[in-house]
Amino acid sequence: MKAIRYYDYGAPDVLQYQEIETPTPGDNEVLIKVKSASINPLDWHMMRGRPLFMRLTFGLKKPGQNGLGADVSGVVESVGSGVMRFSPGDEVFGDVFNTGLGSLAEYTKTKEDNLVTKPKNISFDDMAAVPVAAITALQGLRDTGKIKSGQSVLINGASGGVGSFAVQIAKSFGARVTGVCSTRNLELIQSFGADHAIDYTKNDFASQHEKYDLIFDAVGNRSVPDMAKALKPNGRCVIAGFTKMSRLLHHIFRGAWVSKTTNKWVGLMPTAHMEKEDLEFIAKLLATGKVRSVIDRVYPLERAAEAMEYLETGHARGKVVIQIS
Repeated sequence: MKAIRYYDYGAPDVLQYQEIETPTPGDNEVLIKVKSASINPLDWHMMRGRPLFMRLTFGLKKPGQNGLGADVSGVVESVGSGVMRFSPGDEVFGDVFNTGLGSLAEYTKTKEDNLVTKPKNISFDDMAAVPVAAITALQGLRDTGKIKSGQSVLINGASGGVGSFAVQIAKSFGARVTGVCSTRNLELIQSFGADHAIDYTKNDFASQHEKYDLIFDAVGNRSVPDMAKALKPNGRCVIAGFTKMSRLLHHIFRGAWVSKTTNKWVGLMPTAHMEKEDLEFIAKLLATGKVRSVIDRVYPLERAAEAMEYLETGHARGKVVIQIS
């Protein structure tokens, strides 16, 4: 089968489009004929081996796993012993991160519990955009942010992969949502549900009169004092992204101090974890039209390096999808 592999850390040109052996499903595993995949910042951090903790996790000098891509949608090709929920021909989507094989390939495999049935009325491209970004948004808002109906919620980075889902998921919980983005994305975020939009090139949300019950920061580019300033008393700020290691450390330690010494909470959300029930929850939101995937660009598998280069610019509007022929 054709697949994208990398054997050294570096720029997108380390990605190789090559022929490798098709995997065989083991016990409780499902082999998927991949239709579409999508890429996330996690993928280019793994490719670059930056920041340092990525190498501590995946290999100091060379990557210990050679596949990229966690998000997948496709058709069940075959199943291993013990698989009860799926049969060949079923349309599925989910997560293949923990296998090390990646989804940037014609075939991949994963544990049965990492997959759910794809809604018939939603495309493979749209479902491939879902797993990492939508689950991060859902768990950040619901579990860490403790979102409630009627709250005022600010989404920083509202036009990105995670942010675009966060705006819509917050609306589905009954919140009043303000999105922060650049000038060119103001109409976009309002088109998928934001009640208000702030152009960060012209206005600073931390300096405005409006305060928020909940801030979901998908970028991680602002200081803890800025976030605390924009919160109402007893408000919460959930940070899901980061721009550099120094800023991440600032969020961890300064956030802990603010959370301990004031009536506001600022901190990082735990790493998103794939739960079958959460994937099914998101699938229902898409199937009923309450949430939609926002896709910026679609690339063929052989142009995955070009797709990764674009994702690294940080200007993608929604998700970047890889179609597998």
